[in-house]
Amino acid sequence: MISDFRFRISDFRLTDASASVRLTADTIADCRSAAEVCNLQSAICNPLGAMGKIIFIFGGARSGKSRYAQARAAEGGPRVTYLATADAGDAEMAARIARHRRDRPGAWRTVEAPRSLAAALRRCAAESDTVLVDCLTLFLSNALAAPGADPEGAAAEALAEMDAALAAAREMPATVLLVSNEVGMGLVPPYPLGRAFRDLAGSVNQRVAAAADEVYFVAAGLPLRLK
Repeated sequence: MISDFRFRISDFRLTDASASVRLTADTIADCRSAAEVCNLQSAICNPLGAMGKIIFIFGGARSGKSRYAQARAAEGGPRVTYLATADAGDAEMAARIARHRRDRPGAWRTVEAPRSLAAALRRCAAESDTVLVDCLTLFLSNALAAPGADPEGAAAEALAEMDAALAAAREMPATVLLVSNEVGMGLVPPYPLGRAFRDLAGSVNQRVAAAADEVYFVAAGLPLRLK
């Protein structure tokens, strides 16, 4: 019976002060016990049960996707964790990392996660209202460019890690924003590793989009909702 109430939004309202649920007299009358009322309150406060919310944001280079993701993260509560996948392998990347640090609020917690996304998500689950992963593209490039990595084997491992990360995100009592690049709209890369990366990124983006609750494509700073 309780499942019938999960999407009857007109049956409740949330108080701003305590975020507790006040049920209307008609709705409470439908419940046959105090336990059902408690279960109904839980269903309304968290309609997806224990599952977290996944938001996927992708776009081209310098499209504004990270800025949009940060704006969405700031709306999700005071406890924001930023999972950074970049690995400062040279001076140019170090400068980009420093710029990104300056662009985001100082109160946000930063966790370095260049490879093990699932484990990083689980570590920060209890301490975060929102987790922003920026970005999946660098996570994939780290996997393919690892010393001695076989492209085919590294791609398979990256896909498995991405599946584990999506499962971890779904289990979290928080919103998880995943940022990625769209790399399949340009020229075909002229070298094998570039083509392997393009294909892997496309596969990962499709998996994440299929699993996400919301999907946005960002171009010229403007987000277009796809899902």
